[in-house]
Amino acid sequence: MKKESAFSVDTPEESSGFLLWQVTSLWQREIRNALVVFDLTHSQFVLMASMLWLSQTDGEITQVVLSNHTKIDPMTTSTVLRTLQKKGLLERHEHATDTRAKTVTLTPKGKEVTKLAIVAVEKFDKAFFTALGAGTSDFNKMCLLLLEKH
Repeated sequence: MKKESAFSVDTPEESSGFLLWQVTSLWQREIRNALVVFDLTHSQFVLMASMLWLSQTDGEITQVVLSNHTKIDPMTTSTVLRTLQKKGLLERHEHATDTRAKTVTLTPKGKEVTKLAIVAVEKFDKAFFTALGAGTSDFNKMCLLLLEKH
């Protein structure tokens, strides 16, 4: 006689959400270790790296653009940016034409720290995702598909 279960799966390994949670937790724990030497949280790094990325292709970067790019909610984005500003890693200014908007730019120190942190994070990511081998591209495509759908 089979026991009644509240779950739709027979094993935890069949739960995509649970597996994603486990992998994400492991990855985040290890990425924190890679960033500790730069005195950055993961959110701080993501915002700084995104600022550097966007600055190579876009003009002025607003907090809203940064929030949309990173998928970090606007309030958290603003809070993290204030912390980075206090650390001397970025500057925030009033937008030239939109009085409600703030533009953000990395300071020279911020650019230097970001570039060094990117090297460390990319090295970590390469090692972490090596287990996927040739499936890395498919993994990235599946992640993009999930992002597009939600």
